[in-house]
Amino acid sequence: MEETLHDHAVVPRTDDEKDKVQKRLRRIEGQVRGLQKMVEEDRYCVDILIQISAIQSALKNVGYEVTERHMKHCVADAIEKGEGDDSIEELMAVLKQFSK
Repeated sequence: MEETLHDHAVVPRTDDEKDKVQKRLRRIEGQVRGLQKMVEEDRYCVDILIQISAIQSALKNVGYEVTERHMKHCVADAIEKGEGDDSIEELMAVLKQFSK
């Protein structure tokens, strides 16, 4: 994994934040298991593609939520400490990768 500016979150996630993300990821995990079953059952290709699209959308939404939190806490904190440029550059590199 590439080097990052912070090994740990500047402001630790609350239990509610963790629970919300973990619940969404478990839901996505269930969708992926359903997709595997669809392939195993040789379901119609279009139905499989629709399910793939739904999973991708769900993952992107989790990513947007994590990104928003990162900007509100980690990037804002870095800016206050005078380290904003590095933090913004790091975030932009990740966003470019995320948007591929």
